[in-house]
Amino acid sequence: MPEVRLVGPNGEQVGIVRIEDALRLAQEADLDLVEVAPQARPPVCKLMDFGKFKYESAQKARESRRNQVLTVIKEQKLRPKIDSHDYETKKRNVVRFLEHGNKVKVTIMFRGREQSRPELGFRLLQRLADDVAELGFVESSPKQDGRNMIMVLAPHKNVKPKAKATTPTGDSTE
Repeated sequence: MPEVRLVGPNGEQVGIVRIEDALRLAQEADLDLVEVAPQARPPVCKLMDFGKFKYESAQKARESRRNQVLTVIKEQKLRPKIDSHDYETKKRNVVRFLEHGNKVKVTIMFRGREQSRPELGFRLLQRLADDVAELGFVESSPKQDGRNMIMVLAPHKNVKPKAKATTPTGDSTE
């Protein structure tokens, strides 16, 4: 005769009972008999309201999804021979990305003879990292990748992302 280890509705151990008795107890208590550990010997079953259990687990899953932070990687491209005004504009973009809580992939593109002078790109990336040090840190240090040099900046954990500003019509300013 098949038997199961039965757990009551409040988590108390009922003991090892026949399946027919477990089903009868579930019907009397107006609960469902749910198999929670089928691989155990004997299998473990629990008396519970399965609809309520499914609803609560869906609520927990929804709550955990709401608390997740989606990491977005923005990219900013530079050239080694960048003018100071252009550099300030690119730096301002990087600062804005970091303030919004996004990671920034900074790429320096080398062309022609510039490829023989990677130290120019390295110095430029170091300067940028120093300029935005209060907002973010260097997550991956500058690396040469073919014709490009790449560095990733990430926002500091204690910096709260700014919400996107909206105009009175409800349009985003981004």
